[in-house]
Parts: sequence; structure tokens; C-alpha cells
Amino acid sequence: MEKLNPKAFWIFFFRFLFRGLFLVIFLAIWLASFLTQFGGKTTFLWWLLPFFVLYLIFCWTWAKLTYRFWRYQLTEAAFKKEHGVIWKKYVSIPYERIQNIDIRRGILDRVLGLSTLFIQTAGYSATYYGRGRAVGIGAEGYLPGLDRNVAEQLREELIKRAKGNKQGL
Repeated sequence: MEKLNPKAFWIFFFRFLFRGLFLVIFLAIWLASFLTQFGGKTTFLWWLLPFFVLYLIFCWTWAKLTYRFWRYQLTEAAFKKEHGVIWKKYVSIPYERIQNIDIRRGILDRVLGLSTLFIQTAGYSATYYGRGRAVGIGAEGYLPGLDRNVAEQLREELIKRAKGNKQGL
């Protein structure tokens, strides 16, 4: 199984950092105000700093683990990927189900020289469950943190295999 580019760690790190940053700041402010109500004399910065440092350590560790457990592979019959730290997710996409392959480069991707590959399949981009609510909108095959050249080569290879499967080759 292939690994992502080592720089993908930074994508995971900043994603985790910004997702929970407001929650950490809110909890730090709440705890500081809660403790000052009971006669404790404290400053805002001294309560925010330990929360932020612990949160940075958590994000760093979680990003390292996420990078370590993200793998993908092209087999004869399907594209396979696996990821997950606590709960593992194994995805297998037969080539004949591939409809579209996109490469996107956000700001952080461009700074790091990376790309994100999206493999869209038939039936996955609009899956509906109960009461007409759409669940699963997006790409079934999602690979963040690929080198630009690897993403281009992977896209071409997947297109070739998908086209070959549909033509009966």
C-alpha cells in the first residue's frame, strides 16, 4: 500500500488545529471566569496558555497518527484505501463505478506543493437515507496530501483503468 506525501502531516495538523480552536478558547475563558468567581485571582492569558499548549500537543499527535494510518493502493479490480486511527475505514472502489476524478489544490496545498484527489462514483455523490435527507454527498475516494506529480499520474491511471473496464478491455 502506498503512503501519502510526508507533508500531508501539516494538512492534517492545521485542519485539526482550526476545527477545535474556538472550542478550546471558549473552554479556557469559561474556566477562567468560573474560577475567578470563587475568589481566585488570575489573568486571562495564564489560563488560556495551558489549554492551548495541550491542544497543540493533541493536534500534533493526532495528525501524526492520521498520516501514519492513511494508505491507498491500485489493484487489478479496484482502487483501495484505508484510514482511521481509532476506527479503521476500508474503501474499495471498482474501476467501473468511477465517474469523475478531480484534483483540487487549496492554499495550504499550494504552499506545500501538494494536491487532493477526489474520486466520484456512481451512486455515492447523492445517497439518500430516510426523510429525504441527503447523506454522503461528496467523493467516495478522497486522498489528501498527494504530491502534484503523483496526483496527476494517479488520475491518468484511474481514468485509463475506468475507461478500459467500461469498454470491456
